[in-house]
Amino acid sequence: MPDSQAPRKASDLLVAALEAEGVEYVFAVPGEENLDVLESLRTSTIELVLNRHEQGAAFMAATYGRLTGKAGVCMATLGPGATNFTTPAAYAYLGGMPLIMITGQKPIKQSKQGQFQIVDIVNLFEPICKMSKQIVHGNTIPAVVREAFRVAEEERPGSVLLELPEDIAIEETNESVLQPHPRYYAIAGDTVLNEAAEMIRNAKMPLMLLGAGANRKDAHAILGDFAEKTQIPFFNTQMGKGVIDERSHLFLGTAALSDGDYVHCAIARADLIINVGHDVVEKPPFLMEEGGTKVIHMNYKAAQVDQVYFPQVEVVGDLARSVERLGDILGGPLEFDHSYFERIKQEVDLHTSEGSEDPRFPVIPQRLVADTRKVMGDFDIISLDNGIYKIWYARNYKAHQPNTVLLDNALATMGAGQASAMMAAKLNPNRRVMAICGDGGFMMNSQELETAVRLKLNLVITVLNDSAYGMIRWKQAHAGFKDWGLQFGNPDFVEYANSFGATGHRITRTEDLVPTFDEAFAEGGVHLVDVPVDYSENKRVLIDELAAKVCLL
Repeated sequence: MPDSQAPRKASDLLVAALEAEGVEYVFAVPGEENLDVLESLRTSTIELVLNRHEQGAAFMAATYGRLTGKAGVCMATLGPGATNFTTPAAYAYLGGMPLIMITGQKPIKQSKQGQFQIVDIVNLFEPICKMSKQIVHGNTIPAVVREAFRVAEEERPGSVLLELPEDIAIEETNESVLQPHPRYYAIAGDTVLNEAAEMIRNAKMPLMLLGAGANRKDAHAILGDFAEKTQIPFFNTQMGKGVIDERSHLFLGTAALSDGDYVHCAIARADLIINVGHDVVEKPPFLMEEGGTKVIHMNYKAAQVDQVYFPQVEVVGDLARSVERLGDILGGPLEFDHSYFERIKQEVDLHTSEGSEDPRFPVIPQRLVADTRKVMGDFDIISLDNGIYKIWYARNYKAHQPNTVLLDNALATMGAGQASAMMAAKLNPNRRVMAICGDGGFMMNSQELETAVRLKLNLVITVLNDSAYGMIRWKQAHAGFKDWGLQFGNPDFVEYANSFGATGHRITRTEDLVPTFDEAFAEGGVHLVDVPVDYSENKRVLIDELAAKVCLL
C-alpha cells in the first residue's frame, strides 16, 4: 500500500484519485449533496462541464469513453438526479462504453430528513451496470476508484456507479491515491488459432463480419491488412462501421437489418463467417441456424451463447494481436470463389446509390445521406440519434475511418445523438462533426444546445422534420393499422436555435443542402439545420424492393 499523507477531506481524495486516473472532464448537473466534490473540483486540473440535464451529462461522458477507451465521468445528485442516469447507464452498459457515474446521497450515519428524496440507487443500478457501489468510508476511496475504472474499462467495457454520501465526503482521511497501471490482454493460443486457420483454408466462400468490439480498440490497420492479405470479403454491423474503409473492393455492405437484405444473400451462400468483435447485445446482423453456416468467434471474451448465436470455434484474446497472428498462420492471398460476392457487391452499390441525386422536396433519405457524405471528409464524424434514418445512414453512408459514424444499435435510445456529437466536437475541434437527429429524438434533450454554445463547439445539428415519431408510424402502417396517435407539432427550429445563441437554418429546396452544410461548417460555432424529410421511400425501398430482388441473384 502507498505511504499515507497529511489528512485531507474525502472529497479532495476522490478528486485526486480521478486525477490519477487521467480524468480530463466531469460532466455534471450538481446538487447540494455534491457540493463538497464540486469545491474539490474547483481547485483541480479537471474541467467541469455543466450540463442542462443529467442525460446530456452522462451521454457525453459515455461518448468520451467510446472515443478514447478511457472511462468518462459524470456526476449528479441523489434521487431524481441519479435516476436520470438510468438510460445513459444502460446505453453504456449495452453499448460497451466505459462510464463512471458519481451520485450524491444524504448522510448515512445520521440524517434528520427522513426518507426525503431517498431511493436505493445502488440496487436500482445493479442490473444496468458492471459495478454499483456506495462509498461507506473515506479511507476506501483510492481502492474503490481504482477498481471502478478497472471494471469500467476492461473488456467488455461498460458503466459503473459510485454513490458518495454527504457525511462520507467531508470525512478526513490520510490515505493516498492508487496509481493505475497498463492492462494487457493475452493473444489467443496457437492451438485454437490453428483450428481457425484450418477452417478458413477449407472454406470455399468465407466472409468476415466486423462488430462494435473491433471499433473499440486500435484494430483498424491490422484488420485492414488481414482482409487485403487473405482477400476475404467483409461486411459489418451498424456499430462496426468504419473499422475497415468501406470503399474497399472487399466490402459488401452493412447489416442494418437482421435478415432480408442483400448482405444476407451473401451470408446464406457463405460456408464460414469469421465474426470479429461482435456479440449478441447488438441487434443480430444475421440469425444462426442449427446445421447452417459455421461461425468463428473472435473477441476479447467468450461468446454469449444465444438461440441466434452459437459459434463453433472461439478465438478469445487481444483482438488485434490475435487477428495479426491468424494472418501470419494463414499467409496469403488465399484462393476463394468471389464470383457470387462480387455480384452482391454490384447490386448493393447500385441499390444504395438509387435516389442519391433525387431533387424531390421534402428531401428523401437517399439524397440526404448522399449530400451528407459529400460534405464530410474521411475523418469527419456523424452522430446519429435513433429513428428510421439510422437504417438509411447505416446502409448508404460509407464510413472511411473507425468511429466516424457514431450510433447506438444496442440500447438504441432516442435523445443521445446530439450529446454524443457534442463530445466528438469537443475532442476533435479540427474535424467536421454533425449530429443527425429526428425531431422526436432532438426534442428529448434539445436543451443541451445551450451547453454546446457555452462550450464554443463547432457543430452542425441536422434535425429531420416530419412532425411525427416516423419510425413507429412506418411500422404502424406496415402492420396494417390506422395512421393514428404518432404525430405532433414542432417549434420553429430556426428561432429555437437562435434563442440559444446558435444559428438556425431552414432548408426549402433540396439543392440547398450541400451549400448550407458547407457554409455552416465554414462559419464555425453551433448551427441547426431544419430539414423537412419525406419518408415515403421507406416502404418502396426497404420492404418492397428488397422483397422483390433479394436472393434472386
